[in-house]
Parts: sequence; C-alpha cells; structure tokens
Amino acid sequence: MVVALLLIAACQARPPAVDSPRSARYEDLVALFRDWRNFQAPKVVDGVPDYTTGAMAAQQREIASYQTRLAAIDPAGWPVNQQVDWHLVRAELSGLDFDHRVLRPWAANPAFYVTVFGSQSDQPAREGPTAHGSIELWTYAFPLTAERARQLDEGLRAIPRFLEQAKTNLVGNGKDLWVFGARRLKEQSAELTALAARVSGGPEALKVDVQRAKDATDALVGWLESQIPSKTGSSGVGVENYNWYLKHVQLAPYTWRDEVTIMERELARAHAFLALEEQRNRGLPQQSPVAGAEEYQRRFDAAVSEYLAFLDQHEILPIRDYMDPALRARAGRFTPGPREFFTEVNYRDPEVMLTHDYHWFDLGRMAHAPHPDPIRRGPLLYNIFVTRTEGHATGWEEMMLHAGMFDARPRTRELLYVLLAERAARALGDLRMHANELTLEQAAQFASANTPRGWLRLDANTVRDEQHLYLQQPAYGTSYITGKIQVEALLAARTQQLGDRFSMKQFMDQFDAAGLIPVSLLRWELTGQLPADVARMLAPAN
Repeated sequence: MVVALLLIAACQARPPAVDSPRSARYEDLVALFRDWRNFQAPKVVDGVPDYTTGAMAAQQREIASYQTRLAAIDPAGWPVNQQVDWHLVRAELSGLDFDHRVLRPWAANPAFYVTVFGSQSDQPAREGPTAHGSIELWTYAFPLTAERARQLDEGLRAIPRFLEQAKTNLVGNGKDLWVFGARRLKEQSAELTALAARVSGGPEALKVDVQRAKDATDALVGWLESQIPSKTGSSGVGVENYNWYLKHVQLAPYTWRDEVTIMERELARAHAFLALEEQRNRGLPQQSPVAGAEEYQRRFDAAVSEYLAFLDQHEILPIRDYMDPALRARAGRFTPGPREFFTEVNYRDPEVMLTHDYHWFDLGRMAHAPHPDPIRRGPLLYNIFVTRTEGHATGWEEMMLHAGMFDARPRTRELLYVLLAERAARALGDLRMHANELTLEQAAQFASANTPRGWLRLDANTVRDEQHLYLQQPAYGTSYITGKIQVEALLAARTQQLGDRFSMKQFMDQFDAAGLIPVSLLRWELTGQLPADVARMLAPAN
C-alpha cells in the first residue's frame, strides 16, 4: 500500500500531458526561465514602465505561450532538485496569471505606484506587489558621486510621468486599498523631502527632479483622496481565489479553511503557553526595557556575540564570515518615545529578534555564495519564497527557545509566545480580510486585541502597516506560521530518516544550501520523498 501511494503521489506531481513532442532537457527549462523573466517585466517606454490597459492586455495574452512551452518540458526523469525547479517556474507563471485575473495591482492598488524606498527589505525581494523600476535609496552613499547622481536622477525623472499614468490606470473600487495606498504615497513624499535635504549640495538638475517627483507624488495623493469617497467595494480576493493562490503560486499544501484552523490553534497555544511561563516566573522581576542609547548598543553588541557563540558551541549552524557583520549592521538607533510592537520585544532582550534576523543570513548567503542553479540564484517572483524566509525565521525563534538559548533568562521565554500570538492574530486578519469578512481596520483591531500586553497598539504604525501588506499580498501574513510548521515537519522527517546519524549543523547547512524556495518543495528535495499533501498541491488540476 505504501509503495502504491508513493507511485500515485509521484504521478500527481508530474506536469500535464501535451500532444506535441516533449523535451526532457533541463537546459530547455533554463532557457524558458530566462525568456520568461524578460517577458514578465513590463515594457519600458521613454524610461517609464507601461502598465496601461493595452499593455497589460497584450502581456496577459502571451502568458499562455509560456505555459505551453513549460508543459512541453517533461521533468519526470530528472533529479528531484531539477523537478523542483520546474515547479518553481510554473508557480511564477501562475503568479503573473493571478495578477492579471485577480489582483491587478496596477489597476486596483495605489500603493503599487510607490517606487521610492529609504530602507532595505530583509527579504530577497521587496514585499508585496511592486512596480518595475523602484529606487532603493539605501543603496546610495551620500554625498553622491557624479555617476551615482546621474543614476538617481534618471530614476527620479520617470516618477512624474509614471504617477500621471497611475491616474488613468487606477480604476479599482476596493476602499481599503485606496485609503491605505494614499497613506503609503504620503510616506513616499516624506522620503523625497528627506532626500531633498541630502542632495542640497548636488547637481541642480537632481534637486529639481527630486522636487518634481515630490510634487507629482503629492498630486497623486490629492487625486486619490478626491476619489476615495466614491470607493465602496471590498478589497479581499475571496476564499476561492485565495485557495487557488495558495496551491498554484505560494505552493502551500493548505486551503483557506486549513489556515484558519492552524492560526486559531497557534493563537490559543501562544496564549496558553505564555500563561504557563508567566506562572512559572511569577517570583522573578519583570524585564525592563533599555533606557538609553549607550545601554542599547552595549546590550545589542553582547547579544550578537552570545547568539553566534551559542550556535557555534552547540553545533546548531555553520558560522560564516558574513554573519557577524550582517547582524551588527542591523543595530539601528535607540528611540526614547512610544515603542512599536517589535521594539517592545527588542528593548527587553535583543537576542530574541536576532533569531528572527535569520533573514540577514539568507541575504548574506545570496551575496557571498550565490546558488549555482540559475533559477534559484536570484529571488523568486511574487514573494514565493515567504514560507522559507518568514516561516523559517519565525520557527527559528521557538527552535532556539527549545535548544536552550534562553534558559538563563526565563522571562525572555515569555517574549517568544507574545511574538507567536501576534503573528497568529495578524494572520487571522489576513485570512478574514481576503474572505471579505473584515475590513482592514477591523483586522487591525482584532490583531491588537489578541496580542498580549497591549504592545500592538492601535495608535502606532505597525498594526495597520502589516495588515495593509497582507491585503496586497495574499498568504504573506499566514506564511510566518504555515512556513514554521512545515519547517518543523521537515526537521522531524529528517531526524526520523537519519536516526543517530542526524546532525542539526549538517541539516541546517543542507537547508540553507537548497536556496530560498517554498518549504513544501524543500521537504521533497531534502528528504527525497514526496508527501501526499505536497503531491496533491503540485497536481496540475485546477
């Protein structure tokens, strides 16, 4: 029976049959991938990406030709890692298909037109739907060289025309997307104001173009706000579309209903375990947040050293040269004012958030040891990587708790369950917004009310910023926990396979070396076994 089930699962994971002769060459998949990536980007007309109705309709018509080319490639006889690549390409094709059929961010989401970013994302690619040609200000060193000033100016000159195009392209009726998209564009305006001060001694043309970009941004905000009273629709994609997206794009072996059940369970578990930790620690003093910049820097530096030493001494993770500087670069600055949610945690024990900062290990590996596979070398599109990046980083927090990292600081153990509760609460907001059961404001209120200690404040920025991202990018908010539990299942599978031969350090080395791909495919690749739930998810039927 076991053999029969495995054969069925393997058959289900194969691509659909086609009538024309099929290729069995992996090189043909790589060639298709390169062509696809060139096609996926919008055409650029006079320096401006073209998201007009005609351009998008033309792009949508061409997607089928790439799907046909992919279906004509038969990976059945390939090694598992190459079969995984076939499914990664199919997921990207499905992502663009979903964008055209459902999300249509260029038409429905004003935040899509935000293209100026002052800080680096901790993800392989910026979160959520983003337009082509963004300006990553954090990559520029000021004062600018003549060449870098020219490059920045070139990007800025496109903004007024791009935002004028937005006024024609944007026709959606989702009120939450319009309200919070206008807020994001106001943040872009603030970034441009700050940029103007930084280039005040630069070329005159650059200063003029910064101001024109800001004026265009402000004009679009004004136009959006004039339109908002007429926007009455919901902004979620609906449960049926959410299920399709989970299966075909995010490659998550769950349905919307499965994920609701998972999040409710994790939310209850987080609150219950927090209560037990607090009961256990009731005789200990409460943790006090850091009080000043000097204390903050001292504790942060000590936390980095202690964290990396723990990983090394307990043979949990191979330590690479880039890891220490990558973490220390994330120190940030102490701020004495009202604290956001993650600051409440970080100021009590900075080592906790360092565990989640596995993201910077991932980015360091991409920069210093690029994946040899061209399909995995760069970031996957449509945030397809999130169960691996956000899911593993979230799971790593609790793994390090159970590995003993916080045994000497029992109150810190409480923080891990505060974090888990917040992730589960906001994920339920993601799910219910997309089911059109909650508005964004209602989802924010739910997340705030279900996060312990009142730290996810409604009068702060985090709670709504998170829900806005999840409304734009289905399944992002749930990936922290769905990815976590899939990583746990993978770890369990490998311990069962290897028995006494299992080594956490070796496991993590293989885990990282596989690249930033969905955990469902990572489990297939690292174990060599295709679980039935993953096989069902990979099956070609709609």
